[in-house]
Amino acid sequence: MNIVFMGTPDFAVSSLRMLLDEGYNVVAVVTQPDRPQGRKKVLVPTPVKAFALEHGLPVLQPQRMRSPEAVEELASYNPDLIVTAAYGQILPKVVLDLPARGCVNVHGSLLPKYRGGAPIQRCIINGETVTGITIMYMAEGLDTGDMIAQVEVPIGDLDTSGTLFEKLSAAGASLLQQEMPTLLHGDVQVTPQDDSEATYAPNLKREDEKIDWNRSSRDIYNQIRGLVPYSGAFTFWNDEVFKVWSANVSEHASKDAAPGTVLQLIQQGIEVKTGDGSLWLTEIQPSGKKAMLAEQFIRGTSMSLGTVLS
Repeated sequence: MNIVFMGTPDFAVSSLRMLLDEGYNVVAVVTQPDRPQGRKKVLVPTPVKAFALEHGLPVLQPQRMRSPEAVEELASYNPDLIVTAAYGQILPKVVLDLPARGCVNVHGSLLPKYRGGAPIQRCIINGETVTGITIMYMAEGLDTGDMIAQVEVPIGDLDTSGTLFEKLSAAGASLLQQEMPTLLHGDVQVTPQDDSEATYAPNLKREDEKIDWNRSSRDIYNQIRGLVPYSGAFTFWNDEVFKVWSANVSEHASKDAAPGTVLQLIQQGIEVKTGDGSLWLTEIQPSGKKAMLAEQFIRGTSMSLGTVLS
């Protein structure tokens, strides 16, 4: 049977690799267009595209999957099953109706929780201790289709979005491998989602990266690790962006000071007052500089005790 795979980031590569390793007939790969990166705006292929080309697979990169031209090109591959994983575009009904065995998605949450484009980051930011993978049939709504299978994945206290992406990517490939024979035979048992239990994980915005020092130490800690290794969280120092890449919750009662106040500048890091205690910043990035350990920053900084990060 002909399989078309749709995916874009590293998260999706594990599932595509599994399909090839297991000998499934992947006839084409669909991924997002190349995007400019860096100061020179060099066009960079998506991880899925790079992997597909290494293995000699045809690659389609439509700007809009719902355009007639994109649908016509996809239909020319006569897909019996479409498998998606973090593709990045909502598929129109005309695409969903193309394959006889349907379109299935490897989604990085335990649906109906965390529907949307940023389930992995949002679950860490919200302090969840368990997430997982859901394989589901795709429908016209946002992650609303019937569920085929799920597997839980624990979230460790030291996990970041980066480490959790890796865990869920592997778990998704493994669960997909388990379900593929049934998907191709068409005798799938499904479970409808309970919409009353649905929560949403919209794509992150700049405002989600800004630290509010009035919040609890734990909430800010979760925010920081939920944004690593991608955008990073930020505050302001001397009216310039001051990024935070790593932190630890203080185990001791902090001094009476306004939230955002720098309490200590020592080898352990930069201790900053929060709404309910304090947080040690251990890896930071001043504006215009590379990320560095806080102890390196402290040796040459003009930041002083009592500075208020805003």
